[in-house]
Amino acid sequence: MAPLTVVLLAIPGSTQLFPVRRIYCVGRDYLEHIREEGNDERAPSFFFQKPRHALVRDDATIPYPSLTKDFHHEIELVVALKSGGRTIPKERALDHVFGYAIGLDMTRRDLQRAMQEKKHPWEIGKSFDFAAPCGPLHPVASVGHLGEGFIRLAVNGQMKKNSDLKLMIWNVAKQIAKMPSRPRPHAAKAAITSVKATGSIPLARTSCFIV
Repeated sequence: MAPLTVVLLAIPGSTQLFPVRRIYCVGRDYLEHIREEGNDERAPSFFFQKPRHALVRDDATIPYPSLTKDFHHEIELVVALKSGGRTIPKERALDHVFGYAIGLDMTRRDLQRAMQEKKHPWEIGKSFDFAAPCGPLHPVASVGHLGEGFIRLAVNGQMKKNSDLKLMIWNVAKQIAKMPSRPRPHAAKAAITSVKATGSIPLARTSCFIV
């Protein structure tokens, strides 16, 4: 059996790379996006996963995926965990964070909605090649913990999203404490969880430059 591919993220100012074992995503954690999708504002957030091979660095070219005519991006705060545990109280959750990055949750929205209407799992809309672009990882030692601050996204030079991390419904510590399947206690540098920061925007089939 061939060994599993290790996905690595760059760390600015360092020759070290951060190995990614799992990718957890948090749904329904931003009021604006809940309203965009017509979902219940009172419903709790939830988790889903993307395969780690879906992760690509921020300078990658992402092809328009197959099977969809409604390809969306959602900008995310990415939280990299250096350690885990079967029970993590929210008061200690930030002790497990290695650093932060900005990423995108790419979504085949029409496939996702079709599965939702049938009450089927909608993995096909979220889990595919190039579905998780991610920028460089900034260690907590350099930037501290991020609970507020502007998060912006432009497509072809046009600002599409301009928001603030403080508008998340659940903060990073609470989301880590709620994770349904946490990294094992000895599994350092184990996971990335992305906390939604703003809503989604469809992309055209023409070339798009996202910054």
